[in-house]
Amino acid sequence: MFLTKMQINPRRRGAQKLLSSPQAMHAAVFAAFPDARPTDDGRVLWRVDTHGSHRVLLFITSPDKPDLTHLVEQAGWPTIQTWQTAAYDGMLGSLRAGQRWQFRLTANPVRSGRCDGWSDTKPLGHVTVAQQQQWLLARAERLGFRIVPSPADPAEPDLAVIDRNVRRFGRGGTQVTISTATFEGHLEILDIPAMQRSLTFGIGRAKSYGCGLLTLARPAANGMS
Repeated sequence: MFLTKMQINPRRRGAQKLLSSPQAMHAAVFAAFPDARPTDDGRVLWRVDTHGSHRVLLFITSPDKPDLTHLVEQAGWPTIQTWQTAAYDGMLGSLRAGQRWQFRLTANPVRSGRCDGWSDTKPLGHVTVAQQQQWLLARAERLGFRIVPSPADPAEPDLAVIDRNVRRFGRGGTQVTISTATFEGHLEILDIPAMQRSLTFGIGRAKSYGCGLLTLARPAANGMS
């Protein structure tokens, strides 16, 4: 597995097109691989992180190394910057139960529900911060970790929703709507195989559209998260 980071130039027209459409970004990311299908090791996952109005980062985890030449030409700085790819297997193999990590995750928190006129249940996005936090807390243990208590209030989890969005885009002649929440906080590893699977296969739905990628960094240290 590999972890890749690329800085996007949000002032470029090509970047604006990609950032406005998860479908377009999905196509651009998957075009970086001769074969983007999942393997036994993991699948292609991606996430866009925005830090202020000028710093936008694209993260990708993948079974194979990507070639992002086309993305740099369309949405980056072709003459001065490319992308950084690092082997991920060493980090995955170093995970131990009891370790604590800072994390970031953009996910698609949903529940099954039925509206008037529907013959069956469909996924419906959670709409409040409390609902979105509970969505992750309820799944954390089977994903291989727990959210640790907040240093400021041990009765509360060290978990924050730092961004929420509703993305709408066309796909195959229909409109797709995805509700997203970006989580940050600190976790403790409980189950190593489950944690490794969360990191390599993603969490939740809409993985092709920028959701599901969990990244880790050492607490109180800089990292790729």
